[in-house]
Amino acid sequence: MKISLITAVYNRHSTIQESIRSVQSQSYPDVEHVVVDGASSDGTVKVIKAASNEKTVVISERDDGIYDALNKGIAHASGNLIGLMHSDDFFAHNDVLQRVSEAFSDHSIDAVYGDLQYVAQDDTSRVIRHWNAGEFSPLKLSRGWMPPHPALFLRSNVFDKHGVYDTSYRIAADYDAILRWFGKGKIKAHYIPEVLVKMRVGGESNKSLRKILQKSREDYRALRSNDIGGVGALAWKNASKIRQFIVK
Repeated sequence: MKISLITAVYNRHSTIQESIRSVQSQSYPDVEHVVVDGASSDGTVKVIKAASNEKTVVISERDDGIYDALNKGIAHASGNLIGLMHSDDFFAHNDVLQRVSEAFSDHSIDAVYGDLQYVAQDDTSRVIRHWNAGEFSPLKLSRGWMPPHPALFLRSNVFDKHGVYDTSYRIAADYDAILRWFGKGKIKAHYIPEVLVKMRVGGESNKSLRKILQKSREDYRALRSNDIGGVGALAWKNASKIRQFIVK
């Protein structure tokens, strides 16, 4: 099975090389890395080209935000399986994609996901938050559960059957898509109980109070439009994050 990893990037010259190297360091051999740059102005493209190899596909042009860029990447991907590698992220170890491919050897599985760790920007060995995803169930979904988006891998036909990211959402298109795939789509998922991806803290949705409020409004809209829940599910979703900061 060929795995396509999609990276949407804009002005991340300081971190994009590590993300690309993380993909290249994977022991699983059949990997394609589609890097979609939004016409960066800080030297990011130069770094991408210097770090690229024969398995890297580079697209650099203006886009309408991260979800538009991810949709472009999905459209260009040629793999049977599709995952993400955000420009601030890196894999937890070199055998992540090997573990993912083994889980997909069960042909009834549509999605594979694992755990995620948020790490400090200036010291990636320091864990700030640990997202223990746990097993999926429809009840959990109705209570605000979602798998860590950067640690989620899907068969390419999931996008064909159930759609890509809705770009009318500016921050929560990933949550909307997950509700659509896991809820309405009823895809079958497999959980790998280990950290697959590490993410530097400082995401777009938590940059300011305005962004946090926008994220909550979009989360609520996603819940309602997918007939999963409402205010209660949103409250559960936000409350569940508290225990992620208890790092053992």
